[in-house]
Amino acid sequence: MKFELEVIAFDILSCQLAADNGADRIELCANPHEGGTTPSYGMMKSARKSTNIQVFPIIRPRGGDFLYTETEFEVMKDDIKAAQDIGCEGVVIGILSNDGSVDVERCQELVELANGMDVTFHRAFDRVNDPQTSLEQIIAIGCKRILSSGLRPTAIEGTSILKALVSQANERIKIMPGSGVRAENIIQLAKDTGASCFHSSARKTLKSQMQYLNTDMKENLVQVSLDGTEVKHLKHNLVTHFNSTH
Repeated sequence: MKFELEVIAFDILSCQLAADNGADRIELCANPHEGGTTPSYGMMKSARKSTNIQVFPIIRPRGGDFLYTETEFEVMKDDIKAAQDIGCEGVVIGILSNDGSVDVERCQELVELANGMDVTFHRAFDRVNDPQTSLEQIIAIGCKRILSSGLRPTAIEGTSILKALVSQANERIKIMPGSGVRAENIIQLAKDTGASCFHSSARKTLKSQMQYLNTDMKENLVQVSLDGTEVKHLKHNLVTHFNSTH
């Protein structure tokens, strides 16, 4: 069985760290403190140039919920076109209706607009009112993966639901556990869920290199980046597990 390791990049440095330490794919995001929003055109372009692994920008115009206005939907469509023009291999989407169901019509439109790019449905899935029905709808829409923590805050907490989703999917779509996935628990998640692809932020914070800081501002200017060593350990543990069981 082929496995995949996806990691998040919130800066350009992280893109190279991801590639150098064995990640298979980057979910490219801005605004870590809002859970990730669409990166700028320049960020997407630079990320695509700086690495030879897959780059999937998240298409999310703002933080908060996943119920979008028509104007926000138009922004999402433009961002998908930009990602396609730059040469990104895929995008990450998710739109819900106000009743907690998948907005099938608009998600379908985004998948069709992606036109050949892989599409992942992100953790909007963890906010749906009926995961079994939503799974079937997302398969029908044409998405290739669902990123999920099993409708719980972390993938470890959602293990039983993730296992059920993997079973229901029956290889028609990949269920990708994410949230709290680290080197020390990824093998257990693989065993307990049956999943073969995983998503990790593997994040660390970098202190500012400024020699002068205005202390009167009372702020801590740290940068969210990727821990290359953690990525390396994640990949090593996956290789060890899948080589020993397949």
